[in-house]
Amino acid sequence: MNLSIATQRMNVRSIVIDIFALSFIYLIPTFSHLLSIPLYLVEPMRIMLILAIAHTNKRNAYLLALTLPLFSFVVSAHPNIFKAMIMTVELLFNVWLFYYLTQKVRNQFVAMIGSIILSKVLYYLLKFILISLLILDTGLLATPIYIQVITTLVFSGYIFMIFRRREIVQKN
Repeated sequence: MNLSIATQRMNVRSIVIDIFALSFIYLIPTFSHLLSIPLYLVEPMRIMLILAIAHTNKRNAYLLALTLPLFSFVVSAHPNIFKAMIMTVELLFNVWLFYYLTQKVRNQFVAMIGSIILSKVLYYLLKFILISLLILDTGLLATPIYIQVITTLVFSGYIFMIFRRREIVQKN
């Protein structure tokens, strides 16, 4: 009975986060315009992915990684389809690598920071290839490196705190 209740809670939590994620991604252009702040610089899709990793399950994190860039393309035509595809690869790799590294290093901060950095390396490699092939007509770096460093540290710290708190609760 307890397993069923826990599963139901996780399903509800996943649905709530998924609806929030899709709504957030849908509304980011509007918020950016209204506030005159380029909110895309703080990586809204990765924020939603981090929330899914922290508060739902692996399957849901993969689902969001797979769908958020494509959803954004469908509802706003941004990013273009090729960039959406490499963002999807990046986010899927981020999820896979986080869970893989978590098993190897047993430290969620290290696993998250490593998975974000390596997924960004993959993203920029793929983006460079598409630019070189003249498939993408854009610069390589759209977000300044210092913002990427700050967001990576914040996201990794958040995951560390959530997982640490979960471990403490489970011990008690």
